[in-house]
Amino acid sequence: MYEYGFSNAYDKLQDADYNAFFEYYKRVFEKYNLKPELVLDLGCGTGSITLKMAKAGYDMIGIDLSCEMLDIARQKAADEGSDILFLNQDMTEFELYGTVDAIISSLDSINYITEEGGIEKLFKLCENYLNPGGIMIFDINSEYKLKEVLGNNTFVSEEDDIYYVWQNSFDEEENICSFILDFFVEKSDGSYDRFIEYQEERAYSKEEIENAVNLSGLKILGCFSDFSFSAPDSKSERLFFVLKKAD
Repeated sequence: MYEYGFSNAYDKLQDADYNAFFEYYKRVFEKYNLKPELVLDLGCGTGSITLKMAKAGYDMIGIDLSCEMLDIARQKAADEGSDILFLNQDMTEFELYGTVDAIISSLDSINYITEEGGIEKLFKLCENYLNPGGIMIFDINSEYKLKEVLGNNTFVSEEDDIYYVWQNSFDEEENICSFILDFFVEKSDGSYDRFIEYQEERAYSKEEIENAVNLSGLKILGCFSDFSFSAPDSKSERLFFVLKKAD
């Protein structure tokens, strides 16, 4: 996942509003009267959100499985003079030197954990590395989005110097949505490099997430729909969970 060609094109292909995530995290901190200082970003990718948090004064650690993505994140941080520790680790097996005040995980990184028991391992690690009273905020693509919006659909787009075809298929038995991204990146001489990226996301129900969290010892403070503090409905596409470690 996330080979060199895709990692370099990722920020151009990604249509997420990074500022919306950043502002939502701040609103969550305010809602629960928390003032975290050291924050871990799980699945940080090229570091766009990590850097926004660092600029706002949070001490940041970023973890990602892709060396290529982290190379870009480190270069961004160097260019902006941000001192961020980036670690190349699997988020279901990560290790830190100490504990943190808060953990964030953005852009459905949790859905990329497809192996059985993976999210249980993740939440237990998060409970272990959070300070007492620490908070975790993460989002997932909902079952509805993966099955009905993305699943078994094809998308075609042209963004500046990148043209791509995004083909999806949803496996009802495994509850996994498979993505094949076939994209062409224009070079300075007018020719194109072609890259093919294959990814999978597991569709987790709200109940599956809740059961895994309960096994970890963390407490669920809320489950919200699409950057709000409203309860999700049957057509919510992105679900945010807020968890807390006991004081």
